[in-house]
Amino acid sequence: MAEMSVQLVAVERRLWSGTASLVVAQTTEGEIGIMAGHEPVLGQLVEGGVVKIVTTDGETVIAAVHGGFLSVTGDGVSVLAESAELADEIDVAAARAELDKGDEDERARAAARLRAAGQTV
Repeated sequence: MAEMSVQLVAVERRLWSGTASLVVAQTTEGEIGIMAGHEPVLGQLVEGGVVKIVTTDGETVIAAVHGGFLSVTGDGVSVLAESAELADEIDVAAARAELDKGDEDERARAAARLRAAGQTV
């Protein structure tokens, strides 16, 4: 199985780094899937998106991502988010509460958090 180096980084911290076989992200141009050997590309991540990483160990890392960029080079993939949360860190009850109140941006972030946590919106 071909592998690539992947980093998932938010402004405040590095959420995950390692080797992966697949990265799927939502960009302003649409959803993109990246595998090892992909041509270099730079994409702008959508507000309230979800990034999925399938590791070389077969595990899946899912994160709610809010803005930022996806950079694919010959060395690997970097997801550079303005803010992000791993699925297992998300407080589902708080996200549901935010979904019912707040402005459009807060609702989009809450919806992304719920999708990343495997909840229906």
